[in-house]
Amino acid sequence: MNKLFEHWTWDRKQPEPFDQFDSSELRRKDSISQYNQGPKKVATVHSLLIRAVMTYMELEAEAATVSSKHTGALGSQGNDLTIAEYASISSDELHVVIYNRNEGKFKAGRYPDPINPTGKPESYSYAENGNSGTALFFALMPTAMGDREFNGAYQKLKILLQSGVYTKDDLLKSAALLCDNFYRRVENAANLGADGIPVKLTAGGVIPPIRPIEIKQGRFLATNVLLGDFEIIKSNYVSQGPAVVIPHKDFVGKYVLDESRVLSPEEEATVPDLPEWYIIPPEIKQICEHAKLTTGSTHAMRNFLMRGPASAGKTDGAKAIASALHLPYRFMTCYAGMEISDLVGQFLPDIPQKSKRKTTVFPSFTDIQMDPASAYYTLTNKYDDSVDGNVVLQEMLSIVSEQSRQETLAQRSGKSFKYVDTPLVDAMRYGYVLEIQEPTVITNPAVLVGLNGLLDQCKSITLSTGEIIERHPDTVIVMTTNVGYVGCRDMNQSTISRMHLVVDLEDPDEETLVKRVKTITGCKDISAIRTMAHIVKEIQSYCQEASIRDGCCSLRELIAWVQSYMICGNISEAAKYTVLASASSDGQCREEIQSRCLDTVLAA
Repeated sequence: MNKLFEHWTWDRKQPEPFDQFDSSELRRKDSISQYNQGPKKVATVHSLLIRAVMTYMELEAEAATVSSKHTGALGSQGNDLTIAEYASISSDELHVVIYNRNEGKFKAGRYPDPINPTGKPESYSYAENGNSGTALFFALMPTAMGDREFNGAYQKLKILLQSGVYTKDDLLKSAALLCDNFYRRVENAANLGADGIPVKLTAGGVIPPIRPIEIKQGRFLATNVLLGDFEIIKSNYVSQGPAVVIPHKDFVGKYVLDESRVLSPEEEATVPDLPEWYIIPPEIKQICEHAKLTTGSTHAMRNFLMRGPASAGKTDGAKAIASALHLPYRFMTCYAGMEISDLVGQFLPDIPQKSKRKTTVFPSFTDIQMDPASAYYTLTNKYDDSVDGNVVLQEMLSIVSEQSRQETLAQRSGKSFKYVDTPLVDAMRYGYVLEIQEPTVITNPAVLVGLNGLLDQCKSITLSTGEIIERHPDTVIVMTTNVGYVGCRDMNQSTISRMHLVVDLEDPDEETLVKRVKTITGCKDISAIRTMAHIVKEIQSYCQEASIRDGCCSLRELIAWVQSYMICGNISEAAKYTVLASASSDGQCREEIQSRCLDTVLAA
């Protein structure tokens, strides 16, 4: 099987201005990625990646300078596919690449000028004597940009290249760090989880082709355009395109509540990064619009409640809100015995730090016997030729006794308490987005009522210390809760009335379940996942009709089922201790669920 970083790829000609440096200068030991765990700490500037990066920069600046007639484009479809149109610098061709972020697989085709979008494209070969492969690297850019280290190196390199003012070292350091980050995340993708960049290429480097029928059917339509204008992958050539999605460029950071506010570096680090492939639900956009457009009014909308079943994306939605408002994100998870002090802060023991007093260096007994005068000087800073060993020993014991007494006094006096803020108080003080998870599980209904002062017009609350906290005008409260689960209670009406919007999120459809489970588990058997997702939907419907409410059957159970299937290889066997066991604790109910939902679907 081919690798993305084949040996010949390191010998490709570098683009300007990197072509002025020799191979030894392109290898750096002072610009190593955090993912470089190998024994040889060397980072090398890779020409194909640098070309892809520079093309990305040109499209981002809307000032493409490539010699081709075409500029190229970059976008995505759903949470699976990245779609790239790369303008070849050696011809007037457009290279179209479809990259599956979950599987690491590519489809590609070459469209010579004049472009015929519905015609059969030329084959694309990633080999030493084939196509350069820059288009493949270009298609990986959105995935690479999701990493903070890569993004930081990219931004620095962009500033240097666009300004034209830089030193050789500054330029090569940024480029080498960027390349090392990318290289390590591809080569070690299997061990890096979400930080990895999966890439799978077939033997010989022949990329599976894009078929004209797939263009006509809109199978790879770029529903979220990130950069540039598509010439081939667009709705002009299909009868019906997929549903319109919200572009990230029109959402992330577009609903800032206070334009004059500048976050500190520590605050910036806790603003959620929204992956470019994340599909933004319209309900989340509505919440952001209401928060933004009511800013400055006498009744700004800052309190929101999201209800829905497990796996409906409530927490992801709360993080998306913080990303759109460009505010730090905090959260608190509620539990049955929660009290108001757990929400607004509590007193904890103040453990004293160890004494920072310089420790006395004591002479050894040999030192005292052989040279009592010097030993005495070590203890007292006084030199006395007439002193004997017994005097020195008594002096040392006296010092040790006094130090022990001082340490004991320090420990006794250190038994005090200090007040510790919770994430809620932190969010109220400084104006952050706070998600309160599962408030309906709290046994005492008066707990949330205790927050009414913060949620209401007075927007303040008194802490146990006597301090009165005034709610920051940017503070956004998002309560997220399941519906109809055991342990969930009705929320107090006074709390609900203080929610400015109450949004009910729907359970994901089968196709969404398949995509999520495939990404989380890494299971390659899509047919089996689709079958199991369908059965989960059947179980949910049957349990609702039969009033079976002592269990749960959602995304989490489906994930466990798929993982068990990957181990045992049998759908029915894997269901026994996962989805069926979770659906109900009653044996007869489980038998009915298996007969009506599992066996019926599998038999078909």
